[in-house]
Amino acid sequence: MKKRILLPTDFSKNSLNAIRYALDLYQNFGCDFYLLNTYQIRGYSMDSIMVPNPGDKLYEVAEKATKEGMERLMKILKLHLNNPKHTYHTISSFSPLLLAVERVIAEKDIDIIVMGTKGDTAASSVVLGTNTVAIMEKITDCPVIAIPASYSFSSPKEIVFPTDYKTSFKRKELNYLMEIAKNHNANISVLHVAKEVHLSAEQESNKVLLEDILEGMDYSLHTLSNIKVSKGITAFVESRGSDMVAFLNKKHFFLIVCFLHH
Repeated sequence: MKKRILLPTDFSKNSLNAIRYALDLYQNFGCDFYLLNTYQIRGYSMDSIMVPNPGDKLYEVAEKATKEGMERLMKILKLHLNNPKHTYHTISSFSPLLLAVERVIAEKDIDIIVMGTKGDTAASSVVLGTNTVAIMEKITDCPVIAIPASYSFSSPKEIVFPTDYKTSFKRKELNYLMEIAKNHNANISVLHVAKEVHLSAEQESNKVLLEDILEGMDYSLHTLSNIKVSKGITAFVESRGSDMVAFLNKKHFFLIVCFLHH
């Protein structure tokens, strides 16, 4: 069964980089890639009763721009990539990005979203753009992989999975992580940045459950203490030159994967 992967794009270099990364990451998988561009009309709010309709000049101009952008993007992809396992579908939507993403997920039964961390207008000092943050926070039906603008593909060799062991794990939640690791022969480094001296009985139980799920995988367990979680994760990744960090969104129990700059 083919994977269904959603690739939001604003035709920026950042989004093109994320698309290329997705194609490389899933080069050995049969995939249907859905390239989504959303467009709005400057000066008009989407909920305004005055928003131009199909047939209006402003609407037609905006629609033409998105279609031409998508045609240019497809030419670029066909010029650089030719994987018989991959099929491309283009979607242009006159709507806010988040609403369009939610609709495509439902209509196309999307498995995973891959997108850039910044759009074409984001300042260089911003790590995650507003669209990326909104999707990572609001989308609960599938995982999100966010690709930093300067990150070029190399087959991942180590994926860091931070956890406090306070949440019980489900195999289906970790399937995407395990699948990527297995396909690229990557080690999964489970990292616990400890605030406590000893794990509670519940944490110990969750740790055993995680090891059961990861049985047969190439994985290792690590603990850091006397350091803040964010600093601990950063120090661990930088000291080992890890390729990915995979976070579990505890609120909705879906995997979110962020890639780090190299």
